[in-house]
Amino acid sequence: MTSRQPWFLQKIFSFVACAGVALTLASPVAAQANPNPEAPPPEFVGQVVDQLIDVIKKDEAARKLDLARINQIVGEYVLPYVNFEKTTRLAAGKYWRQATPEQQTALADAFRNTLIRTYSGALTRVDDGTSMTIMPFRGDASANDVVVQSQVVESSNSSPVRIDYRLEKTPQGWKIYDINVENIWLIQNYRNQFSQEISRNGIDGLIAALNKRNSSN
Repeated sequence: MTSRQPWFLQKIFSFVACAGVALTLASPVAAQANPNPEAPPPEFVGQVVDQLIDVIKKDEAARKLDLARINQIVGEYVLPYVNFEKTTRLAAGKYWRQATPEQQTALADAFRNTLIRTYSGALTRVDDGTSMTIMPFRGDASANDVVVQSQVVESSNSSPVRIDYRLEKTPQGWKIYDINVENIWLIQNYRNQFSQEISRNGIDGLIAALNKRNSSN
């Protein structure tokens, strides 16, 4: 499968999925309040992104580009607040309904690992100049599916990058399931790739291709 992920898309994938709980880290990091998934969406996104950026800046192993440590941080700060199953289901489109339950589970696991590896690589770009600004919320505060807009700036790239976060309200609070970076939606980008791979090699072929990519990176 080909990839359409410029560096800034990979970078922001890490930010959108950075939501997690404040856990004790290997290196000294100041205690922070847990991100609140019941908070208004703009506040929730701001909490989780600010926390992840702060953790990366203060974590010595992460700053030294220790990918094992970064993978650990991704697991701690990403997984609780991202609906990987929904992201996978929407990316697979009509083929999701054609898949067996076993194939659905295998595809969701493979895609989850793909995104985690993307997030981990992107987190190595966080530096002291990285910051995010949440834009004024223009959605319906009572809706169960909303978009939060923001801009991210890093010291090595003076031009701000616009990121839209799509979230849904679940019984556990808000969860992120899609992002738009400079008019490239994550789900739409992968839907095109998934469709091409499935058309050629079937659902099992897509799962195998994702697993091969994950093991080779």
